[in-house]
Amino acid sequence: MSEALLDRPSVEVSPSDHPRAGEILTPAALMLLAAIHRRFDQRRRDLLAARLVIQARYDSGALPDFRADTAAIRAADWTVAPAPADLADRRVEITGPTSRKMVINALNSGAKTFMADFEDSTAPSWHNLIDGQANLIDRWRGTLSFTDPDSGKFYALGTTPAVLIVRPRGLHLDERHLTVDGQPLAGAFVDFALYLLHNAAAARAAGSGAYYYLPKLESAEEAALWSDVIAFAEEQIGLRHGSTRVTVLIETIDAAFQMDEILHALKDHIVGLNCGRWDYIFSTIKRIGGHADRLTPDRSAMTMDKAFLAAYSLRLIDTCHRRGAHAMGGMAAQIPVKDDPAVNDVALAKVRADKEREVRNGHDGTWVAHPALVGVAMEAFAAMPGPNQLDRRVDPVPTREAMLEIHPGVRTEEGARANIRVAVQYIAAWLGGRGAVPLYNLMEDAATAEICRSQLWQWLKFEAPFDDGTRFSRDLFEHWLAEEIAALGKVPHLKQACRLFHNLVTDDAFDEFLTLQAYPLLD
Repeated sequence: MSEALLDRPSVEVSPSDHPRAGEILTPAALMLLAAIHRRFDQRRRDLLAARLVIQARYDSGALPDFRADTAAIRAADWTVAPAPADLADRRVEITGPTSRKMVINALNSGAKTFMADFEDSTAPSWHNLIDGQANLIDRWRGTLSFTDPDSGKFYALGTTPAVLIVRPRGLHLDERHLTVDGQPLAGAFVDFALYLLHNAAAARAAGSGAYYYLPKLESAEEAALWSDVIAFAEEQIGLRHGSTRVTVLIETIDAAFQMDEILHALKDHIVGLNCGRWDYIFSTIKRIGGHADRLTPDRSAMTMDKAFLAAYSLRLIDTCHRRGAHAMGGMAAQIPVKDDPAVNDVALAKVRADKEREVRNGHDGTWVAHPALVGVAMEAFAAMPGPNQLDRRVDPVPTREAMLEIHPGVRTEEGARANIRVAVQYIAAWLGGRGAVPLYNLMEDAATAEICRSQLWQWLKFEAPFDDGTRFSRDLFEHWLAEEIAALGKVPHLKQACRLFHNLVTDDAFDEFLTLQAYPLLD
């Protein structure tokens, strides 16, 4: 560790009840966190403020477009650094939280990679975060096992685990349990630095490396911030520059118009881009949904084969392959329906069709949320003869107009009620410490809850018409909310969740993220 990190006080740490907190939050770890904070946190905050400036432009009538000041980057011929050997074939990736049993099952699932998620599928309680880091350390130590206290079943890592990729939190989330000079640290930098410090050497010794997914970026400047943070951390720890590799989720509408620029800003470290479809729907509503002509239909009608979702995914494929980067497909959120074979068959058919579309379009891999879907996705991607499809291009490349086209379709009472049910139950579970929640045969996380509340906010803002001629109103929303809450019965944290959800939907101003409002309520 560099001597430069020793000249100022380190991080103030809130007490943790986790028995391995001291093993994670070592003096070296706290010094690295303090150094990253002092060097980069003001820049992070300035970039978050810049998002709101852009939002004000959209609220005044502007729409996203390709940047004139970066046209030379888009026009030039350049490529990113080649992928490491164990990331050359990523045809099926599984995602999930960092809880011990989940990590073991995902690593043993047969998927090519596993994204261990500190972000949308983890409720960032202090205990959960420490526990997740401990579980990932044990993966590289070879000591990862678990005995279920209820069933007595023993779980251990298999002989050919998936390649491990870690997703830290987004730049917008603070970590209140760690402060420097009275300021909370960025959750993103905490998750990133702790994993890098404790595991990069062991991962490289095992023939892999420290690999990350970076979420919710909105600009090339945010990508450049990450590039500088990574390079700084590599230098401080003594890692070779470029040994840390990342994939960026394109899950905001502004990032979709800056994909070349994001790849360029991270070109020493980046491996690919991913279609983060659920957050992309949320981002589109958040950023440009304040226009009356951009009313969205029911969530179920917003599929990847139509309108702006199809356009951005095709443009992502072409952009990535031009630059030598992987173009990863999106999430299949279905989970097995064990008690209804007919319904289960329908769900698996939807997954199969989605993955077959992705491989036909030229994606290099895809996401699933449950081990039972790995085989279905693998079968679909058997149509990809090599480890990837980097030689595939898209013609014609979708235009700006195509990337702004809203899906056709109607709004229904059932669509609104489903949004209410999913969002309220998800928020209640999140407040109870769970970030990945099975609801109605889908694995829901914070992104899908964001779609639910953003749609209802948009529909309420414009008193949107429904298919039966009804117009959505506050009275109607509150009536349906009360009925849905009553039907749920006793659910832990339900009253808190209902109150928070009501405020998010009915406030005149749109809150950037529901987790910013929910985080102070989390234990």
